[in-house]
Amino acid sequence: MSWFKRKEKGITTATEDKMDVPKGLWYKSPTGKIVDAEELARNLWVSPEDDFHVRIGSAEYFQILFDNNEFVELDENMTAKDPLGFVDTKKYSDRLVDAISKTKLKDAVRTGVGKSKGKDLVVCCMDFAFIGGSMGAVVGEKIARGIDHSIKNNIPFVMISKSGGARMMEAAYSLMQLAKTSAKLAQLAEAQIPYISLCTDPTTGGTTASYAMLGDINIAEPGALIGFAGPRVVKDTTGKDLPEGFQTSEFLLEHGFLDFITPRKELKDKINLYLDLILNQEIR
Repeated sequence: MSWFKRKEKGITTATEDKMDVPKGLWYKSPTGKIVDAEELARNLWVSPEDDFHVRIGSAEYFQILFDNNEFVELDENMTAKDPLGFVDTKKYSDRLVDAISKTKLKDAVRTGVGKSKGKDLVVCCMDFAFIGGSMGAVVGEKIARGIDHSIKNNIPFVMISKSGGARMMEAAYSLMQLAKTSAKLAQLAEAQIPYISLCTDPTTGGTTASYAMLGDINIAEPGALIGFAGPRVVKDTTGKDLPEGFQTSEFLLEHGFLDFITPRKELKDKINLYLDLILNQEIR
């Protein structure tokens, strides 16, 4: 005798009434660990099973660093142009429209000004979701203006890098941003205002060759890929096998390119501790 017997045949359910499992309920880390999405968010997007730091964007970093997630965004409506009329598989102008539509971002960096542990802080944070966090003219200009705001108001500056490198669709305009941001950071140093650079996964290309490695203190999240060219390109160019862990945060720390590796849970406390020590003020 069967447990269930269908009395009616041809039963159908309208598509809008079907009970599908919503996307994003679970996250699978590279080591195969399955984590509930809500638990992951509560843990600052770090897998509690294996301590893997999931890639996050500016919204999440601002939430971590600013008190009560309260901040003012600078130059929020600045968008890129297409001065070269660049076309590859599609027009660059169309690619920009698609990126803005999909990510709800204007470009690959956002600048926030707010309180962190009670004191003012300027944070420029890159978003990898916008054309791979590529560095174009808007990225350079927004970082430069963020530095100007720090100088004008005597506020410490934090740069959070997450980039695939220069934006090829802007060619030399993109490469000019390396010199532009480096010159602005020199002005910040002359004003004796501290600058902390945080490298996250991935920090590569022109970003690494400029502002990402120019901090008074250079820190990184655990396991982040940091380098100029990627490991595959380096291996193909040199024709040699690479050391284990090559271009990870841990490798760079061991070889003197980083000052500290800071887990995301400690990020707010550690950044403010470094600032207090640099400024010789009471530790919060």
